[in-house]
Amino acid sequence: MPYPEEWVRPGREELTSIGFEELKTNTDVDNALQSDEGTVLLVVNSICGCAAGKARPGIAHALDQGYKPDRLATVFAGQDLEATAQAREYMKPFPPSSPSVAMFKDGKLVFMMERHKIESREAIDISSDLQAALKEYC
Repeated sequence: MPYPEEWVRPGREELTSIGFEELKTNTDVDNALQSDEGTVLLVVNSICGCAAGKARPGIAHALDQGYKPDRLATVFAGQDLEATAQAREYMKPFPPSSPSVAMFKDGKLVFMMERHKIESREAIDISSDLQAALKEYC
């Protein structure tokens, strides 16, 4: 059962305030990820502490450093159930993971940061890894 929206709203707004588009339906996800051109950074957001204290701050910092994808998108695990399940189909063979960060270039998955690469690290380390991927693919 999803959390009350007032609990997740701050986590949603932390990403939308820096330009992320929320994908709430399967169609939204397909439209964002089936592009044959450009880069899409997709964040599987979460209510957990490592999303709040590590993933979202690390992502924001990385995006402030210069390289940016063509599109920023997010789904919220445990909330936007169908959209999250659809997004995870595009992230295979990686297992479901939240929070997580994926980058697609020309419709292909080229970078994946799973929860285990987030929860035990600091936001600045997450930012560094993401900056390297942004520099390589954007």
